[in-house]
Amino acid sequence: MAKLRYSFNDETFTDFRSQHIQVKVAESSWEKQGYFALRKSVFAKEQKILPDNEQDGQDFRAIAIVALTSNWGVSDDVVGAVRIYRVDGAPHEQIWFGGRLCVTRAYRGHQSIGKALINEAVSRAKDLGCTTFLANVQPQNEHYFQSVHWKTVGAIEVAGLPHVRMEADLSAYPFMARCLFTERCSS
Repeated sequence: MAKLRYSFNDETFTDFRSQHIQVKVAESSWEKQGYFALRKSVFAKEQKILPDNEQDGQDFRAIAIVALTSNWGVSDDVVGAVRIYRVDGAPHEQIWFGGRLCVTRAYRGHQSIGKALINEAVSRAKDLGCTTFLANVQPQNEHYFQSVHWKTVGAIEVAGLPHVRMEADLSAYPFMARCLFTERCSS
């Protein structure tokens, strides 16, 4: 009897990528652990921008936002991250910063996760009273941010590397609708 032989090339199969992505504030401990693990993976290990410790004092007050994949209705992995925080000491303005935007390599360019994270970050800050939203961006990402309604306002150095300071056009971002189904919002 002849032996059946199957021939295929493992390289023709790509890694599975979920089509179900949710962007939200990190709330559970596994979401927060995944948020920090992704940042460390991208900024410390992959890009070697902050190899010793990419966390800083802003993390204690920042709002962590994550992009989660889900399968069969259950969230199971953090594939994107960004943080936002308000700048202290600006009494007449609410200046907010966004930062540490990252998407895991397998999901870069997939379903516009970066744009969804930026939209959530700016819209959430705007909903919290933000009047100016800034970010320090790596120069190779400047055009990407310009494509989503940001303008360059100057040059800055971060971790010894050149960056550009950019400002979001707040009018291009919606307010968040957090209370669509509550009695308080119906009047």
